[in-house]
Amino acid sequence: METLDSGRWSDLPVDILRSLFERLSFMDFYKAKMVCSNWYLCSKQTLGPKGGSSPLLLLSPEEGGCRLYNPEEDRVYVPRRDFSGCRFLGNSGKWFLVADSQSNLYIVDVFSDEKIDLPRLELVSCEGCVHSLEPLGDGDFNEALVGNSAGIRKSAEKLRGVVWVDEETRDYVVVCRFDRCDFIRFCKKGDDRYSEIQTRVDLSGKDGFEDVIEQPMFTWYKPFPSAEEEERMRAFKVISESYNIAVVTRSGAVLLVHNYTYESTTTFEKHRMFGVYKRQLKDLDPETYKPCLVEVDSLGDEALFLDLGITVPADATFGIEPNSIYFTRDDRFRLIPLSFLDICVYNLATKSIKRFPTLSSKFKLKDAQWFIPS
Repeated sequence: METLDSGRWSDLPVDILRSLFERLSFMDFYKAKMVCSNWYLCSKQTLGPKGGSSPLLLLSPEEGGCRLYNPEEDRVYVPRRDFSGCRFLGNSGKWFLVADSQSNLYIVDVFSDEKIDLPRLELVSCEGCVHSLEPLGDGDFNEALVGNSAGIRKSAEKLRGVVWVDEETRDYVVVCRFDRCDFIRFCKKGDDRYSEIQTRVDLSGKDGFEDVIEQPMFTWYKPFPSAEEEERMRAFKVISESYNIAVVTRSGAVLLVHNYTYESTTTFEKHRMFGVYKRQLKDLDPETYKPCLVEVDSLGDEALFLDLGITVPADATFGIEPNSIYFTRDDRFRLIPLSFLDICVYNLATKSIKRFPTLSSKFKLKDAQWFIPS
């Protein structure tokens, strides 16, 4: 073993540092690696922190900024960067897509504070794009056809986005759009502006995009309520419901998640229920493209993170509960009236729901998002 020649923390032997790093939680690991250059280099030689796959919550208090919450520890961490006036649109692991108060976009590692700047939204998009954005102040934009001054005001609060980041290479893809808009913008590493894609296209062709505006849309239809749901709906008042067609399982299956909130007409207590469905393509009508929906009774040994649109392997070691849905709110990807923040974990088998009341008592939250650091 190496000997310690001085009392400085930066001079701790490498084998001691490795042993220390391997015992830290994920968030403490990222704090420790920023102590000095020696600790940072040693962290690169460590297998990884304990709990690197535990689900965490990024909290956005009404007063501004953000906090990181570990449910397993019931502990709150404060990031290094000041995120006042920012909105968190989406994430890829520990990398979050952030819009500042003027709707400038960037990607940031919420642990190490490493930042990736993105092109400005108001830059005219690539050749072939037909829409432009003009900033109006307060993060809002005027959206118009290229060359025209008249357009439609787009509110910053209606900007939606998703991001993917490769942890090793830092390659990334960002997709963003304003709610109720017929096109999306995207950029990737190396781009200096956004490209534009119409949302009414068929992406399944091998030779590019096919315009399907005049063709029947390949849609999902509202599932019929089960007998249990009908019974509940008779006894309670449904105050909100939503459908998410953004969940891809580990096997590649696409799921529809139906969730609704109902309220007791006597106690006014709110409850939430979820239903998971898949398409039965063999019964698809070639004229109307109407699919048949089949309810999925169980997710098995997987957990569904609705904020991320994916399922992940359940793991008791990291606190990931099997056959469960991790949820925060309905309008993550599109504007839904009467949506409200409801941080919870829903068990499909028992129909039970777990919430986190300590968060409400400690913070006044305007938003929260589940994420898995790695």
